[in-house]
Amino acid sequence: MFYLLQPATIYYMIYLSKLTKTKSLFFLCIAVCLICFVQPAHAQGTVEGTVVDAATSTPLVGARVLVKGKRIGAMTDPQGNFRFNSPAPPPIELEITYFGYDTLVYTVTSFDKKQKIELNETTLVLEEVEITASAQAEAQKRSPLTVESMSINAIKETPAANFYEGLGHLKGVDLNSASFGFKVVNTRGFNSTQPVRSLQLIDGVDNQSPGLNFSLGNFLGASELDLESVTLVVGASSAFYGPNAFNGVISMKTKNPFIHRGLSASIKVGERNWVEGAIRYAKVFTNKKGEERFAFKLNAFFLRADDWEADNFDEAYRDTTQLGAIPFVGIDNPGGYDAVNRYGDEISFNAAATGNDRINLPGLKRFYRTGYKEADLLDYNTSNVKLSASLHYKLRPTVELTVASNYSQGTTVFQGINRVSLKDIQFFQHKLEVKQEGKWFVRAYATHEDAGKSYDPVFTAFRLQNLTVNNLVWRSRYRDYYRNNITPRVQALEGYPPPPGPPSFIFDFAQQEAVLAQNRGLLQQWHQEARQAADIDFLQPGTAAFQAAFDSITSRITSTEGGTRFFDKSALYHLHAEYIFKPKFAEITVGGNGRLYTPHTSGSIFSDTNGVKITNFEYGLYAGLKKGLAEDRITLTATLRMDKNQNFDYLLSPALTGVFTINERNTLRASLSSAIRNPTLADQYLYYDIGGALLLGNITGYKDLVTLESLGVYFSSLNQADLVYFDVDRIQPEKVITGEIGYRGMLGQRVYIDAGYYYSRYTDFIGLRFGYSGTFNFGIPVGRVFRVASNA
Repeated sequence: MFYLLQPATIYYMIYLSKLTKTKSLFFLCIAVCLICFVQPAHAQGTVEGTVVDAATSTPLVGARVLVKGKRIGAMTDPQGNFRFNSPAPPPIELEITYFGYDTLVYTVTSFDKKQKIELNETTLVLEEVEITASAQAEAQKRSPLTVESMSINAIKETPAANFYEGLGHLKGVDLNSASFGFKVVNTRGFNSTQPVRSLQLIDGVDNQSPGLNFSLGNFLGASELDLESVTLVVGASSAFYGPNAFNGVISMKTKNPFIHRGLSASIKVGERNWVEGAIRYAKVFTNKKGEERFAFKLNAFFLRADDWEADNFDEAYRDTTQLGAIPFVGIDNPGGYDAVNRYGDEISFNAAATGNDRINLPGLKRFYRTGYKEADLLDYNTSNVKLSASLHYKLRPTVELTVASNYSQGTTVFQGINRVSLKDIQFFQHKLEVKQEGKWFVRAYATHEDAGKSYDPVFTAFRLQNLTVNNLVWRSRYRDYYRNNITPRVQALEGYPPPPGPPSFIFDFAQQEAVLAQNRGLLQQWHQEARQAADIDFLQPGTAAFQAAFDSITSRITSTEGGTRFFDKSALYHLHAEYIFKPKFAEITVGGNGRLYTPHTSGSIFSDTNGVKITNFEYGLYAGLKKGLAEDRITLTATLRMDKNQNFDYLLSPALTGVFTINERNTLRASLSSAIRNPTLADQYLYYDIGGALLLGNITGYKDLVTLESLGVYFSSLNQADLVYFDVDRIQPEKVITGEIGYRGMLGQRVYIDAGYYYSRYTDFIGLRFGYSGTFNFGIPVGRVFRVASNA
């Protein structure tokens, strides 16, 4: 529902679902605030009027009215009205555009009367498809690949809960929900909860986390009220966007306060105590000459909800290595199992590795340490606050200076190596930009992050277990109780085979397995007794002792204080400039950028301990040429980019594309493009101990690691000749080459076709390798398991 509050323009969008009294009060307060802050706007030499449908006289909401050739104008309000100050006396030409209607050039001869502008709806039912095709052709100068987009109206009308989830409805886009507050958009390539191969921009600014090197969904993104459009460039597009545009680019454009003015607000409420509100205010000021030179906008966004609880207790790993004709595995194992959303039960002990164990500890087999459910370790109260402010000054009518700052704070769950609680995490982003639209720009920005009280709940479970008793002591308690109290009961079961003795000294293992299988219920009960004996000092969730231990562990930094809290105050600094030359023979684009990363984690994530300071610098240069042939029916574009990271060699990313406009309704395209992805800071500098393994970045390489498969064989044979060694070379950037052909057009009056085919070839794909590093003292391995970043 939309309400218009006079005398200024206010869009008030209310989405109601199971509204409670508390939410109604919040809603009422917002409405009162909106009415109180409404002020009339006064200006001299103004152009004002109404845009309506020519056939029905229905007001058109959100039509763009601009002075032809300039970024001066306004958007129509819910009644179709517009108003702005003119940069020149009449007559002036206005260009009016609206999705699904013919673009109109309208001449204003006098400011004394209110203009009535009528737009004609396009004659073809699917004519708007041609507008999309036109946008695609315009975007080709920056990417030779498939482009999908959401207009300002599509953003408002998306059937999803918000525009970001609405991106999942676009062709070639996958949306993952790691949690309520953390949505991940993946484009062409490999799906992941860590979109390190996609780039997300807001007004040209990369909104990635400096430490993680990828965007946390829309956590540091724009408010939906401030969005004008979203464009997705699908595919390898490093040529103009840089080395992280490996699989695609999500480019968001916010509303310019010179065009989108006034006060707007929205509120959404729903299940899981979901409340989401946003306010935007923009104002334009004129100088003594009546020129609109200065404008500003303010945005505030708030979200809170009860996140989804992870309660999958299916087995995470099925152990099939146990000896016996009827192995007890998974949820049927009396000794427990490793559940997906229970942590600490990854630790297990095998008491059936040898025949003697099976005779002396019958039915014990593999048993797992008691773990903690995720719900006992995580804060599911999701929240997100985003604040932004920007000042805009027109140095000349076509040259604009922008100073902007964004702040984001909140709590959510992140799915990475482990499930991670991002608690009270903060981001600060500042931008300074000077640009002439479509001609040149110089842009500088910086992003800072603070991990706040974020922690690793999986590692927290291990810390809680070891706080009372370490794994070896817990194992001994379980085994000793079982040997002394359970083994005699098992051996007394009816049909249980006698112990081995003369003359054959052979034990009937098959009969033993049959008896154990017939008495699974008793074994479950007896294992529970052994577990209780081992868990005599287990910290029970909900108790004061558990809470005190939990608070202590999660408040201490992982590396230096023996806790599980992340310390991360990393930052990045970026400078980018571009200029477009337009000689008669072609359009030439040149540009360059540089970026400095300054990770600071005090050893909780990266290897920056003992006074070690890490910095990482990279830069790139690019050039492109666009040439129209055959009266611009054929457009050829060639681009070349060179990138250099301080840890890697120079790399080139060429691209070549051709677009053939058969007629105004049908277009063919073909492209050959390439992209690179520099290893993330984690790929280069990670040093993170998760207990079972040491996670390592790799800019030096590793030698003489032992495969885990051969280590498992060694545990049975104790023969070091069974060990298989391997080396891991230092990591290198990923590379991809993509060829693509496509067609967009109309068949007849009602059938629209958007067809494409692409083929990508990846090299040096970045993945992971596991290996053991250490020595063998008297046949016992003394070392660690490494998980090392590596190229395929």
